[in-house]
Amino acid sequence: MAETASDLSPDASTEIATALNQAVAETVVATMLAQNFHWNVTGMAFGPLHELFQTIYEDHFVGQDDLAERIRAIGQIAEGKLATHLERSKVSEGDERASDKDMIRHLAEAQETIGATLAGLSEVAAKHGDIRTEDLAIERGRIHDKFAWMLRAHLQ
Repeated sequence: MAETASDLSPDASTEIATALNQAVAETVVATMLAQNFHWNVTGMAFGPLHELFQTIYEDHFVGQDDLAERIRAIGQIAEGKLATHLERSKVSEGDERASDKDMIRHLAEAQETIGATLAGLSEVAAKHGDIRTEDLAIERGRIHDKFAWMLRAHLQ
């Protein structure tokens, strides 16, 4: 087990950072997705959706920072170019003209995608005994699972 970030081998920190950068990229794109929808949502549920989307993008902004800072803590470079995030991300940008239901569906899928990426990150971290990254991935995964549930509940 790696008791500190400096206990990780160079190969381990590189593999963990790659998985962390994937999570950062998807979180960055989902942050903008939620903010885009926050700005442009319309319809009978405008108020609650406007607030929910804001809650999501504010959380994601903090989350991307936590993930990126963990990359730096293990001695690697946190990717910060928007083009890199868009290229790497499995979460896609959204259409600001989408219906409220399509916005909800797209953002719920983004939460599930990030959740799956974080589960993979947790496995990579566990393989290398990096319990701090594993813990971060698990906690962020719980948050994305909750947002996915909250969004899907609007579609029932």
